[in-house]
Amino acid sequence: MAKAPKPAGVHKHRFTAMGTPCEVQVETRDSRLAGQLARIGEAEARRIEEKYTRYKPTGVVWAINNAGGQPVEVDEETAGLIDYAAQVHALSEGRFDVTSGVLRRAWKFDGSDRVPEPEQVAALMPLIGWGKVIWDKVSGERPRLTLPPGMEIDLGGICKEYAVDRAAMAIMAASAGAGDCPALVNFGGDLRTTRAKAGGRWAVAIEALDPTKVSGGLLHIGEGAIATSGDAKRFLLKNGKRYSHILDPRTGWPVEGPPRSVTVAAKTCVQAGTLSTLAMLLGPEAERFLKAENAESWVLW
Repeated sequence: MAKAPKPAGVHKHRFTAMGTPCEVQVETRDSRLAGQLARIGEAEARRIEEKYTRYKPTGVVWAINNAGGQPVEVDEETAGLIDYAAQVHALSEGRFDVTSGVLRRAWKFDGSDRVPEPEQVAALMPLIGWGKVIWDKVSGERPRLTLPPGMEIDLGGICKEYAVDRAAMAIMAASAGAGDCPALVNFGGDLRTTRAKAGGRWAVAIEALDPTKVSGGLLHIGEGAIATSGDAKRFLLKNGKRYSHILDPRTGWPVEGPPRSVTVAAKTCVQAGTLSTLAMLLGPEAERFLKAENAESWVLW
């Protein structure tokens, strides 16, 4: 009598990239294949980290930020991310701005009461504003981006979600001829699945606002993505007032009255992350915005 086939199991591969815990889960009977697919996902995360980090001279963001006001040519992938950032800047009426990373020089969201002086914030404001950036896209030539001296760009508000999508797509492409193994890519709580598991949906925990709790609840997802924005770990608290790490680049100060957490489900992680971030940036209007966008979302106040 023939032996029953070995049931598929979920294999988990953990690593750290982009300053956050990462995990790739693959459902398959073949543990060697699971390892291969997980490492493909990890490689994509590390590629994007090296290319878009602002800390090391390994990629384009460092080159742009250290060009001393000179134009820097960028490749097609980078041009796509910059175009997307420009579109979101316009749609958000300037609330999302990849030049606002310099505000970290004044704001340290470490749970303390060290709120910067208004003068510290005001001194940084001349270095912020996408409208000050020259973004040249001439037909037949490589796109070029020019920052005024002293300004920086930071694609961190897009890159983690982009890395999730790229890793998931790379795993799908690699497993296409090997049974199309279901996989879940989770980078710091932002995640995407390639498809539902054989036994049903993936269970995903929402980060708890209460530090004494393991999670804030469970979501179940088949094929799609989930991203969360919130201030559970990054905030300041002074004289009873909580300062969220969600900064409005138009003022340099935290958004007033934002939700504590916004989780959004969408087809891609970039879409989910953009909607959750924009909702946080809109403060008290977060739920109204998400409803108008017909976004499947969970908002905690």
